[in-house]
Amino acid sequence: MRAERSSGNQKKPGKKLQAKDLGFFLIYIGAAALAVLLLIAFVVQRADVYGRSMEPVLQHRDVLLVDKLSYRFSEPARYDIVVFEYRLREGRYYTKRIIGLPGETVQIKDGWVYINGQKLEDDVGAEPIAEARQAAEPITLGEDEYFVLGDNRNFSSDSRDPDVGNIRRDEIIGKIWIRLWPLGKMKVE
Repeated sequence: MRAERSSGNQKKPGKKLQAKDLGFFLIYIGAAALAVLLLIAFVVQRADVYGRSMEPVLQHRDVLLVDKLSYRFSEPARYDIVVFEYRLREGRYYTKRIIGLPGETVQIKDGWVYINGQKLEDDVGAEPIAEARQAAEPITLGEDEYFVLGDNRNFSSDSRDPDVGNIRRDEIIGKIWIRLWPLGKMKVE
């Protein structure tokens, strides 16, 4: 039998392959990170519910995913639950339901919502509204304005309050898409 000698000048294929694999791995990780950043910037955003204003549909400490993409192709609709940034405090977000649409006149009389003088019969509010606040008088919405209310109307800071007021279209971040937490209540809204 003849023994073969290995010379020190030969390249080991394993090391070259490992470096190549590492390069592909780094490219893959970079592409995944870029995809996540684009997803967060343009498609979805996490939102947490604080307080009782959207009960019984949403509870305090629910964790939601907000669909930021749909409204790039369609307009917000009545009863959509949307997220918007509170004007007077950067980084604070509100979750409310759209009740009044652009061009409509909204008023709260005798505890109930009226749109263009007609009582909103399929309103999601469970009980009469105790305080109409600035909606006691008719509010006519502009071409890009929405009137929003919390579902728990008597425990909500919403368009009835001058600090919140009517929400402009460009202030709406998106609509609620999925409730992530608590796990037992996870569902697409």
